[in-house]
Amino acid sequence: MSGSKFTTRQLATAGIIAALYTVLSLFASVFGIAYGPIQCRFSEALTVLPFFLPEAIPGLFVGCLVTNLMSTVGPLDIIFGSLATLLAALWTRRMPNKWLAPLPPVLCNAVIIGAMIAWYEAGFSGAFLGLFAYNAFTVGLGEAIACYVLGLLLLALLPRVPALRGHLSARV
Repeated sequence: MSGSKFTTRQLATAGIIAALYTVLSLFASVFGIAYGPIQCRFSEALTVLPFFLPEAIPGLFVGCLVTNLMSTVGPLDIIFGSLATLLAALWTRRMPNKWLAPLPPVLCNAVIIGAMIAWYEAGFSGAFLGLFAYNAFTVGLGEAIACYVLGLLLLALLPRVPALRGHLSARV
């Protein structure tokens, strides 16, 4: 990315990432694991991409926004779910190595989505803290599986794709 402007290639890449995120999320919804307290979106593996590709940040945000338009939680998920992904993508971009790249999506989603689901289920009643702990754990676990298993595999394989050489940020 040169300065603050995206090239045509970067915009196209962001669009492809947004579309992939949405399609993979819809695929996970077929199995009932895309929304709710127990979720493991296959698309979340893509949340490590900002480590190599700055254009993945808007792509992930838009893909998550489109996906969350279909959420059972409605406006809460559209807003907070999409912002959790944006925050995680920005933070992932700043990670010093690929082994830490999956950490921001896991933490952001565990905390933000865990709290959102707990509030959706109980408001700020006495049950909130218990529900938050449960939802943060289950959402975080699903996110860890997607990001640390599939995401790290993605980070290992991307630099080996000849067509991508020279387009990925040179990071160790």
